[in-house]
Amino acid sequence: MNATDLRVTDIGQFLNGTETINFSSATKKAGYEEIASKLKQWRYFKQGKKIKSEIREYLQRCTGYSHSQLTRLIAKYRKQRTLVRQPYQRHCFATRYTRADILLLARTDECHQTLSGGATKKLFERAYHQFHDEAYVRLKDISIAHLYNLRESSVYRHKRCHFTKTKPTRVALGERRKPQPNGKPGYLRIDTVHQGDQDGKKGVYHINAVDEVTQMEIVSSAETISENNLIPVLEMLLQSFPFKIIEMHSDNGSEYINQYLVKLLNKLLIELTKSRPRHSNDNALAECKNGAIVRKWLGYVHIPQCFAEQINHFYREHFNPYINYHRPCYFPVIVIDKQGKEKKTYPYSAMMTPYEKLLSLDNPAQYLKAGLTLEMLNTTAHQMTDLESAEQTHSAQKKLFDHIFKSQLLVRS
Repeated sequence: MNATDLRVTDIGQFLNGTETINFSSATKKAGYEEIASKLKQWRYFKQGKKIKSEIREYLQRCTGYSHSQLTRLIAKYRKQRTLVRQPYQRHCFATRYTRADILLLARTDECHQTLSGGATKKLFERAYHQFHDEAYVRLKDISIAHLYNLRESSVYRHKRCHFTKTKPTRVALGERRKPQPNGKPGYLRIDTVHQGDQDGKKGVYHINAVDEVTQMEIVSSAETISENNLIPVLEMLLQSFPFKIIEMHSDNGSEYINQYLVKLLNKLLIELTKSRPRHSNDNALAECKNGAIVRKWLGYVHIPQCFAEQINHFYREHFNPYINYHRPCYFPVIVIDKQGKEKKTYPYSAMMTPYEKLLSLDNPAQYLKAGLTLEMLNTTAHQMTDLESAEQTHSAQKKLFDHIFKSQLLVRS
């Protein structure tokens, strides 16, 4: 039986015979025409409830519309006696600001170097009220928020493109805080001492690192403070301490706060901290040692950079063992007064060498590097007396300065 020749009385039989078949109209327009045609052909509105339900089921299967959609379409046909799809009309908000207004905004921004939204709105108000420019009749009432919307429009961006340089991402190197060793060695204070300038030429640089708890100190020398010369010297300096290094604190100089030193410290599992603003005593220990030790022995006279290796030999063989094993230091003792304030005192009874301070800690062997024992350090400490070590260091210092002085005379002659 053909569906086009189907009679009203045969709809039920047709539906029962096509239960497994799913057919629908190819387009919505065809569906509308099918519904209008069958409602008219079968006189839907004059039929009983049973026939109406069969017609509705037939139309649902033919068109694919849901029950509620079909109900609306039937009601529409009953009212209009026709079914015509209305073309889709996109809803658009009313446009208040014209293309000319946006171009005027672009021109204003270009001339005034893109002021803030509030300042730009004020310019529009002044142009209209004070200078009676009718072109600003709409822009004078614009909200600041919508002004930024117009700046993002395609008309504005096509007229005026504003480019800014990419801002570099700043990576924080080192943490700004004061070290808290809590009585444990391995927290270094480090600083640089420059050995003067002469005739526009830089002198050698001394790298001074001091442990905060034991005051064990290692001094090294570098020709320059660039990464090529400084990083190898710092690596050798850090390895010269007998205990494990946990943290290194410096001022904000670029010779220490840079990616190359951070990479070295990360490899050695050492944390980097730097001095805080308006806290001049954060690195006071290294500053004191600069004057009391480095300047006292090396002075202020200009020493050319080419003698860095000879100075390093002097430090390594004579100077560093002397200041760590044979030179006594004052150590602070914190006393709490009647008001409950902490005060640092430096009693004579607390004076000792840095090595003796290390031995005075609880279980000092736990802080030593792998392969190093207290017996080995004790052997180094007792190789000679304090006076013999000082005499040997003084003699080596005199030979070093004589060598530098003679070399300079030969260069000048």
